[in-house]
Amino acid sequence: MMRFIFFFVLLFCFPIFNVVVVQAKFTGTYGVNYGRIADNIPSPESVVTLLKAAKIRNIRIYDADANVLRAFSGSGIEIIVGLGNEFLTDISISEDRAIEWIKQNVQQYLPGTLIGGIAVGNEILGSDGGPSELWEVLNPAVRNVYNALNRLGLAGRVEVSSPHSEAVFATTYPPSAGTFKESVAPYMRPLLEFFAQIGTPFYINAYPFLAYKSDPEHIDMNYALFLKNAGTYDAKTKLHYDNMFDAMVDAAYAALEKAGFDRMEVIVSETGWASKGDQNEAGANLKNARTYNRNLRKRLLKKKGTPYRPRRAVKAYVFALFNENLKPGPLSERNFGLFKADGSVSYDVGFTGLVPSDATSILGSANLFKILVVSVICVVSLIV
Repeated sequence: MMRFIFFFVLLFCFPIFNVVVVQAKFTGTYGVNYGRIADNIPSPESVVTLLKAAKIRNIRIYDADANVLRAFSGSGIEIIVGLGNEFLTDISISEDRAIEWIKQNVQQYLPGTLIGGIAVGNEILGSDGGPSELWEVLNPAVRNVYNALNRLGLAGRVEVSSPHSEAVFATTYPPSAGTFKESVAPYMRPLLEFFAQIGTPFYINAYPFLAYKSDPEHIDMNYALFLKNAGTYDAKTKLHYDNMFDAMVDAAYAALEKAGFDRMEVIVSETGWASKGDQNEAGANLKNARTYNRNLRKRLLKKKGTPYRPRRAVKAYVFALFNENLKPGPLSERNFGLFKADGSVSYDVGFTGLVPSDATSILGSANLFKILVVSVICVVSLIV
């Protein structure tokens, strides 16, 4: 009887928050970013064939393109769609605007297309210019999107997140010193509080390539590429790191812990290595790209954690599926693809029977479909 009374008191004397916690649907530990800033890549239908043959179950796109979402219907591939930075101000104004966006870009494709998440903005906080209008509107935009999903009955199946760049951190070395910038903290804290409430992980874009490119004289290339090296020792935690990727993830965990969110999971929303770059882009070459992506695959296949979070398997989305010939910026930005624009592999990722990168031009366009399938078979164990 006393237990019943206690439950009754809890039920009616404490406020009940209408919060639905969604568990992110991430099959295995490996995903791919499907960017499309290009005019020469395969159609979305061909991409579905490529991904299904490779058994890649998780992708991220940077918009909510109707052609892509229709093509992925019935594919069984889990998609995180992007609500672009250009929409944040408008969406932050009201839940009704968020509802309209979700109805148009998410709800109408369910349940055939497995849209498992909405990434609200990309790399908003931490930019060199300091706080901006987008910093101010990110949190209300995220909340409006979640509340809109809740009103539509979708909050239990569609996760709301917002990926960050390494620019949100004041320091990341050693990993235990990971801390958010003072300028970022006032905007990050309410965002993290909300994400903790609804069960959203912390998404970080972690690129050892960019770290090495910025300071090649002081960063060991082997450390960045998962190759044999002396590694680094974190005196505070007494942990040894033999690769930069793990160190970056643990620096994020350390920053979250200092901010009071030690239970929040870290997922790597982007990581990769450019196969080509400008003359001043240290390390951007095919050999390093092949080495990084091959060793990253091996590391993820082990489904192990990091030195600081050994029991929590690291999950990551590789950037990117294709080279994107229309991306602005340095040459490296257009050369992160596991596949070239014609669907052939960009480089040997460690399997036999790979189609050479120039195979399509040699055999002719009539054999493009065969090349796509054979190329995929060659990388099938990326996510097994």
